Amino acid sequence: MNRASQLKALENKEFWDIIIIGGGATGIGAALDAASRGYKTLLIESHDFAKGTSSRSTKLVHGGVRYLEQGNIKLVREALRERGYLLKNAPHLTSVQIFIIPVFSWWWKMFYWIGLKIYDLLSGSLSIGKTESLSKKETITHLPSINPNKLAGGILYYDGQFEDSQLAIEMAATAIKNGATVLNYCKATGFIKDNGKISGVECIDTLTGNTYTLKTKTVINATGVFTNSIVQMDDQLIHDLVSPSQGIHLVVDAKFFPSTDAMMIPKTDDGRVLFAVPWHDKVILGTTDTPIDITSYEPKPLEEEIEFILKHINQYGTTLITRADINSVYVGLRPLVKQKGKGRTSLISREHHLSISPSGLVTITGGKWTTYRKMAADAVENAAFTGKLPKVKCKTAEMSIGDLEERKNNLNAILKTDPSLNDLLHPNFAFTKAEVVYAVKHEMAMGVEDVLARRIRLLFLDAKLAVALAPMIAALMAPYLNKDKNWELEEVNNFTALADQYILK
Repeated sequence: MNRASQLKALENKEFWDIIIIGGGATGIGAALDAASRGYKTLLIESHDFAKGTSSRSTKLVHGGVRYLEQGNIKLVREALRERGYLLKNAPHLTSVQIFIIPVFSWWWKMFYWIGLKIYDLLSGSLSIGKTESLSKKETITHLPSINPNKLAGGILYYDGQFEDSQLAIEMAATAIKNGATVLNYCKATGFIKDNGKISGVECIDTLTGNTYTLKTKTVINATGVFTNSIVQMDDQLIHDLVSPSQGIHLVVDAKFFPSTDAMMIPKTDDGRVLFAVPWHDKVILGTTDTPIDITSYEPKPLEEEIEFILKHINQYGTTLITRADINSVYVGLRPLVKQKGKGRTSLISREHHLSISPSGLVTITGGKWTTYRKMAADAVENAAFTGKLPKVKCKTAEMSIGDLEERKNNLNAILKTDPSLNDLLHPNFAFTKAEVVYAVKHEMAMGVEDVLARRIRLLFLDAKLAVALAPMIAALMAPYLNKDKNWELEEVNNFTALADQYILK
């Protein structure tokens, strides 16, 4: 997965079957799907892969317990099926996670036990574990830090966990192996039309300034919360399709929730869902659901969101968590499909939405990480119809993602050239210097942020430490990118400014 070789393919191809705009979960999933069907496929992403929502999830591959409570059986069944496919196809990046719901009345215990038994049934042959009813003592054993006051017991159920940005990057590598061309830092700037139909895409390599005019039979818009801007680039009269909302996550040390099990509060006193999820020897606390008017690649947490999570998580734990205990705060945006009469974004359906404009632009939006594969398949099938491509069945349900053996071999080759690269970046984390070099040579990491935010997750795990290590990361990257000391300094300064909003003052 080398950017220079991908650029050559971009320059050499005269005509594409499908061009995909957007390098998040759905866009990369569509590139993998389309390439595996034999279509000449190009994906372009204006920033780094998974820069936006796709690297800022709660790290869960799940059916959605609260969607079941809302009565959306169709979405839950689909998501549980996709959960099963993902756990099977990317076992090195996914795992089964035990969740505990603490309950404070026998009525609620019975309610959630029945609901989660239905959850088990809906997963069918792809079930990953059976729901259990827990006594108060058993609940405390699973969640040692739970506040025992008024605790009536708990419900144990199973869901999935995953490495979101790494999965996106390995999906991109798998798409390339299947014949796709995949490029980060390549921004779509306009459409070319013949007789009112899209026949090409204009784009710019934001790293070099080079521009390209690319001919294609069809285009998929998979830009998530930025969907509206691409739709309006096609037709300025089209109204917004997306009502974005944001959710924040706080990352704290595992001492506050010393358990390998996750906690899920299905309904706080204002009706929201709250999670405490183990991740890389830390714990993710979240999330919120706040409507926003302006989309950004670096959305900022609101004070009321931070206070909401701290207030509510402290109601359930025995150890007080304060702002000073937060290692990092990160924000993700949800591309929710606009619906009339839905005042709260938490009530908007998480089902995906597909539309085809009069010019032939196929837009896929909504959904969630777990259902990316189904979303991608729907988008590709509609694009193939629009572009009059040969009809080929989807192959991704049974397709392995990534190659763990190849990764090991490439890391070993890097270490052979310089054994000192086996040194840890910091004694508190298992990340090595070799992984930084690997990210540049094999994962298209082009800057310090790409490494610290998405190839290794230090910005999300400990933002202050990430800032402290930024000069080392820049120095490791520079020789492999043919960059000088001025580039290193600029990268460190840019990253330090970006990381500031991940650190609570």
